[in-house]
Amino acid sequence: MSEENTSQVENATQSASAERTFTQTEMDAIIGERLSRERAKYADYGELQAKAAKFDEAEEASKSELQKAVEERDRLKAELDELKKERERAELVAKVATEKGVDAELLSRMSGDVEENAEFLKKQVDALPKHGSVPDYGEPSGSVGKKTNAERFAEQLFGTK
Repeated sequence: MSEENTSQVENATQSASAERTFTQTEMDAIIGERLSRERAKYADYGELQAKAAKFDEAEEASKSELQKAVEERDRLKAELDELKKERERAELVAKVATEKGVDAELLSRMSGDVEENAEFLKKQVDALPKHGSVPDYGEPSGSVGKKTNAERFAEQLFGTK
């Protein structure tokens, strides 16, 4: 503060104290009146506090409902993403199985890269020995020395006699 303001405050304090002195009873009355005015300002504080608590509870309930909705949305989104991945894989399996000439059901049961699995199956099928068709000679008539279909098939397959 400037010197002028400081001297004005000191003069006002001195003149106020020179003008009048107060008794303890008068001071209690003045302070009591001042406290009453302040308390009157905040008379509805308890009511406002109760309203604020109710508002906070409602907001928290709403927040939890919102949180539940967000969690449900996230769960459904994850489920949708999983279904999309499954559909895309099934479409890829069907396409690759047709292109490579392998069994689509067997390919779909294999985990990992579909292209690599199809290539593996194709190599495995290609590596199998090629045999002609086995003729069906019918059932044996029960006479001794006649071979069963299984025995004839084994002869053709393994070249034994």
